[in-house]
Amino acid sequence: MNKIFEFKYIKELFILALPIIMGNLGHILLGAVDCFVAGKYSTGAISAISIATSIHALLVMFGIGLTISISPILSNKRGAKTDTKKYFFPSLKFAILTGLILMLLTFAYIPLLDFFGYEAALLHDVKLFTFILAFTTISAEISVAIKEFLQSFEIVFLPNFLMIISVFLNLILNWIFVFGKFGIPEMGVAGIALATVIVRAFVAIVLLIFCFSKFKFQWYDEKDYYKQIFKIGLPISTSIIIEFLTFNYIAIVLGKISGLFAAAHGIILVIGNASFMIPLAISNALAVKVGYANGARDYPELIKYIKNGIGITISVMIIASGIFAIFPEQLIRLFTNDITLVSIAVPVMYIVAAYQLSDGIQVSMSGIYKGLKKTKFVMKANILGYMLIGISLGTYLGVFRKLYLIGCWAGIAISSVVLSAILIAGLFVFLQRLKKEYL
Repeated sequence: MNKIFEFKYIKELFILALPIIMGNLGHILLGAVDCFVAGKYSTGAISAISIATSIHALLVMFGIGLTISISPILSNKRGAKTDTKKYFFPSLKFAILTGLILMLLTFAYIPLLDFFGYEAALLHDVKLFTFILAFTTISAEISVAIKEFLQSFEIVFLPNFLMIISVFLNLILNWIFVFGKFGIPEMGVAGIALATVIVRAFVAIVLLIFCFSKFKFQWYDEKDYYKQIFKIGLPISTSIIIEFLTFNYIAIVLGKISGLFAAAHGIILVIGNASFMIPLAISNALAVKVGYANGARDYPELIKYIKNGIGITISVMIIASGIFAIFPEQLIRLFTNDITLVSIAVPVMYIVAAYQLSDGIQVSMSGIYKGLKKTKFVMKANILGYMLIGISLGTYLGVFRKLYLIGCWAGIAISSVVLSAILIAGLFVFLQRLKKEYL
């Protein structure tokens, strides 16, 4: 009982998490491909897609945050021996409606970009990229909903393997559309967005075909299920938006000062997210395993998954921190040889290296809280950590003290440490309550 690492639980978490890591890697590489191709096309293209993606993510992640509540909800139902297949059509219906609303909202905010103060050429590319990107929202929501549905059954290989296939498809389509190959005209930034539309539609269609071939579904609808999605999902959405806002406001705010800051920030985010994929996968696995144990009211199993999951995360993030600290320039030069961009980005990589451990812990904790259906606490912790500390301190250091990218990322690093401490303290309290209730 006192062991931190127990082979049985590590094995189960890794069996569930490894395909998710593959999928997260695919997701990161999709962004990396866009960044890589944009960098080969022009520095202005990197700036445009960094800014456009940063703004659009704030909207899209709200919908995705709601949708990713599906797997912890259904995992709890499975643990309580409830039939969960009947929730496929309600999940799909929710995803389609959410995606449609997000698409319309994206079209609605495009004219507002005129008031952001960007240079004319940069503004044109940002608006064009955003307009095309709007058409990805429905397919993205469907893909996430099905992925979460399958994940609740611990079926994780196909949806995540599709992400790897999508990387190669995205690279090919980017090369064709951006530079103009096989008789297709050169599209530049628009080509990157168009490739994203096609890739996301491909993933959604394949997942739909798989589900209908594997399961026999009957039409079912339940209003209480939607209430649960909003109850569990709204705090998740709010937490995700706060986190995305904290990271992406840098590109939005500093991009007005210079597009180079947005470009450097975009590259750093891609690199940082590469290490983040592992604790994020562990977090997803923990949400399922902890959710199942919570639904079954099995406190000893729940504790063992938590201990082993956090232990894996700490080990991985210590290694990631070392890599970032030792090879910062080499990592940046994978995406650009622009001397100015390299000089801006490399110092920030040391800050990114410094907070890897706290970043990994906070995302693993979030997965545990999802499994326990205690997502409101995570939302409140994110508001305190990221909004009151990360954004405020980052803005002060980055903008008012003119430390720019270094100052903004310093604020993020400090907020990550505070957030991790809050989540750890809160978990001890919740577990003590569950121990009294379940034992």
